[in-house]
Amino acid sequence: MTRVIGVRFRNVGKIYYFSPKNLEIKSGDHVIVETARGVEYGSVVLAPRDVEDEKVVQPLKEVIRIANTQDDKKEETNRKKEKEAFRICLKKIREHSLNMKLIDVEYTFDNNKILFYFTADGRIDFRELVKDLASIFKTRIELRQIGVRDETKILGGIGICGRPLCCHTYLSEFVPVSIKMAKEQNLSLNPTKISGVCGRLMCCLKNEEETYEELNKKLPNTGDRVTTSDGLKGEVQSVNVLRQLVKVIVDVEDEKEIREYPASELKFKARQKREKIRLSDEEMKALKELERDK
Repeated sequence: MTRVIGVRFRNVGKIYYFSPKNLEIKSGDHVIVETARGVEYGSVVLAPRDVEDEKVVQPLKEVIRIANTQDDKKEETNRKKEKEAFRICLKKIREHSLNMKLIDVEYTFDNNKILFYFTADGRIDFRELVKDLASIFKTRIELRQIGVRDETKILGGIGICGRPLCCHTYLSEFVPVSIKMAKEQNLSLNPTKISGVCGRLMCCLKNEEETYEELNKKLPNTGDRVTTSDGLKGEVQSVNVLRQLVKVIVDVEDEKEIREYPASELKFKARQKREKIRLSDEEMKALKELERDK
């Protein structure tokens, strides 16, 4: 086991492990650490704890110190400088007529590098832009192209549920999301209803996927033949996954009726693989586009 703390550098960013040494560090503290990008200012989100050795990327770097008042002031100054750098970069992008959208600017704590995050439809030749920025800021410049999901994570917003976006509030890393998850949850495959602000499949489809997979195992498919608890045979019209209820079309005295039964009271063959839903080429193309991460 290895003693570590979890440090995050930006809002809802990835959590990195560092050795706390003999310092008394608690969650919520700010610390100064050395990273691959240089000296950085981060927030402690995981208090000191022991984790398995295989979960730690070696060599494990140590915390340099707990942030003091001067460090806090410098970090605040850097945030103000980022706003000015953003304004200057926007101006230079317009001057060079580059087809790119500037999303965010980040100063490293030691001002050794400035990172400019942007989105673009394709590759951008920004060599002249980098030269201009380097001559203005007199430090290393890095332009990093990001995808639409990362853009949304940085900018934030409100989802169709009326709540702040998951990626901007608590998701530290994106998880793979597929159309299969929407099918498993009996959601409409209309791209406008299962896509998020970023234009990709909603991350929250992953949240209940395991629950729906387990519940669906106990249900028949729509169209399956079943035998009810009162000895009637019929065809499944629809299922309510969460309530575990099944509507069945049964024959009663030469008439067809729709009756609802608990799934546990029905006899049917083990759930088969779902029948492929037929979609037009345009619908399939739109759904595949939602699955792309970038």
